[in-house]
Amino acid sequence: MTPLHLGALHPMEQALTLLLAFGPFLVLGVVIVLRRRQEEQELDGEPEDVERRGVED
Repeated sequence: MTPLHLGALHPMEQALTLLLAFGPFLVLGVVIVLRRRQEEQELDGEPEDVERRGVED
């Protein structure tokens, strides 16, 4: 049986299809990179969210 096809996709539809296909993987990659950076900072003893204070306080 031949699958029914409605013709070529509009350029906007092509862009949305690519975004839906690869977008989640891109977001996952960004999250992994950010978490690794945060974990490296925590291991170095410099957490990002802690306010740094000078010695002269």
